[in-house]
Amino acid sequence: MAYYTQLGTLPPKRHTQFRAPNGKLYSEEVFGTEGFVGPTSTLYHINAPTQVHGWKPLYACDPAYVERSSMRMRHLKTAGLKPKGDPVEGRIPLFGNDDCLMSICLPRQEMAYHFKNAVADECFFIHHGTGTFWTMFGTLRFGPKDLVVVPKGTIYRMEFDRPAKHAPANRFLLIESVNGSHMLPPPRYLSKQSAQLLEHAPFCERDFRLPTLPLSFDERGEFEVRIKSRGHVHSYIYDYHPLDVVGWDGCYYPYIFNVNDFSPIVGKHHLPPPTHQVFDAHNFVICAFCPRPLDFHPEAIVVPYNHSNLDSDEVLYYVEGNYKARRGIESGSLTLHPQGIPHGPHPGTVEKSIGATQTDELAIMCDTFRPLFPTKAALGLDDRAYPISWQDGALTATASAHVSNGKVTAKSSGSVSTRGRRAAASTSTGQKASTW
Repeated sequence: MAYYTQLGTLPPKRHTQFRAPNGKLYSEEVFGTEGFVGPTSTLYHINAPTQVHGWKPLYACDPAYVERSSMRMRHLKTAGLKPKGDPVEGRIPLFGNDDCLMSICLPRQEMAYHFKNAVADECFFIHHGTGTFWTMFGTLRFGPKDLVVVPKGTIYRMEFDRPAKHAPANRFLLIESVNGSHMLPPPRYLSKQSAQLLEHAPFCERDFRLPTLPLSFDERGEFEVRIKSRGHVHSYIYDYHPLDVVGWDGCYYPYIFNVNDFSPIVGKHHLPPPTHQVFDAHNFVICAFCPRPLDFHPEAIVVPYNHSNLDSDEVLYYVEGNYKARRGIESGSLTLHPQGIPHGPHPGTVEKSIGATQTDELAIMCDTFRPLFPTKAALGLDDRAYPISWQDGALTATASAHVSNGKVTAKSSGSVSTRGRRAAASTSTGQKASTW
């Protein structure tokens, strides 16, 4: 994080004696980044954090990417996924590269262990569900539309509440900074002198929810902490509860930002995606397209113009609302538009949007500065007809699409392949936008 805070009990000076009521010294830990010239926090443990045993690798976790030489637009429909695993083992990697990894997760069971990602910051977008992050920095209660930033090295356990009857399954989108960089507010929003969020930023420090009490757990026993590092998840055993911090201070800790607290920047004419940016990391950014007033020029085109972002791949995760520039999109859809191919509104959506003054859409975007590659799991969710959905009338009854082995060819009226039929129905000319 960008500003100093503290929680719990602390000594008046760093690196000095700090004792428990029984006279035992607390164990100080400097939790630092970038060779201790980046953000740090100082934590005080009941037990020495170095006292662990039983280390062993459990399973490989590096994603396997496929179709690395293919460049095409993609549409993944994840709404039909079934809950599985816990909030770590249940993650399904979909897109990634050497800078970031995007996964979806619908956890079915609780974590019976604590977890530490030793190689990446993690940014969770909570789509459905409520619960608690129990972390070494304190407690964070989360709910729908929260962005939860958990910095690299943080020990935590993510615990979902049981969904109410008829409520959607717990679900989150996860973006990891696998290049070791940190997710922070964009530099243009920050004061160079103090790192304070400036007046023109679309959010401020009051919008962040920081860890709270309860903080420390003084328990003995056998506690497993799983650590992600070196392409594997490893198991370590602690003889004490790993969340044993009695106090900490510094500028490095987890926090929550709810996208409903994002104040969209609007203009007389349509503004580019950087106005929707929330976080900045090395070689990728995270944006939130939130409900907002639309452009107010009397002749404004209020949907995005056709554009070639020549340096970026763009992934959108659709949450809710009526996304006016696309047809056939539903809640839980992810679209990938690669650098090198122009993209923009579907045919007919520009005319249809003229005169609109508000949008109710909500989508989370990740723009990367190196190409993204799909996983095998992504291919299983892929709408193969999506790349030709910009052809006006391409998927009508008289010009249906034939989809085979990733290639789309037009053919005369008749049936379409089973894999392409659903996409054809949702992208035909004149089809209404989804009502999610």
